[in-house]
Amino acid sequence: MSTVQISAADVNKLRQQTGAGMMDCKKALTETSGDFEAAIDYLRKKGAKVAASRSDRESKEGVVIARTSEDGKNGVIVVLACETDFVAKNAEFIAFANAVANVAVHSLPANVEELGQLEVDTETSRVKIADALLDMTGKIGERIVVSTYEVLSGEKVVPYIHGNFRLGVLVALNANPAGVDEAGKDVAMQIAAMNPVAVDKDGVDASTIERELEIAKEQIRAEGKPEEMVEKISAGKLNKFYKDNTLLNQEFVKDPSKNIAQFLNGVEKGLTVTAFKRVVLGA
Repeated sequence: MSTVQISAADVNKLRQQTGAGMMDCKKALTETSGDFEAAIDYLRKKGAKVAASRSDRESKEGVVIARTSEDGKNGVIVVLACETDFVAKNAEFIAFANAVANVAVHSLPANVEELGQLEVDTETSRVKIADALLDMTGKIGERIVVSTYEVLSGEKVVPYIHGNFRLGVLVALNANPAGVDEAGKDVAMQIAAMNPVAVDKDGVDASTIERELEIAKEQIRAEGKPEEMVEKISAGKLNKFYKDNTLLNQEFVKDPSKNIAQFLNGVEKGLTVTAFKRVVLGA
């Protein structure tokens, strides 16, 4: 054990630098003979130990942040996950999630690992996101991770956050006419509410189509319809599936007299959705 005297001023200085608790800061300085850099590493290792000890705990709470670049051509969704709703509602936790999203939309890293190597401003310093996550884990005592990271690009990308940071949507449009932000938000809200499987029927994967056809055929046979009618009726049921489950073909929630494709075409002729991302917390 070190015999170096650790002053209250030193402890407070380390606390200001790291955001860790007073007792943790005092122990870190004591264990490292008052070496501030070593003490910071000590606290970070503590965060790593906490993370390792809680690696089997599920981080199903947290916040979903959807953010777009200043030019509106790129967007990201970042999920900062924790273990409890109490932490998820903490203002500092939400602020950090927003800071990570700002870094992500500025740099557009390829994946979570690359995102972790980028630097973020904290209250006390500028550190790698991966290190900041360890610092927060050690400070809070919960497993805190970036559990999801999505990127979307287009001529115009519109973000939407629903349900107190519980669900995030990005929708990419093929043009940027007047009124596109409001229209894009309406479509993003549609995506949040109706959870389409694809933009249109061409985007539905073959396995989903095969599954829906098989279900339809079994239903038709169970109704006692003759076998020669099965193919025709199942094709009709598949078209109904497209209408209900692909974005452009869905009835517009705000105006069921038109579908999403018709709604967008009314905003600007030829305006359409090219892609979307929908992320739900804990999914």
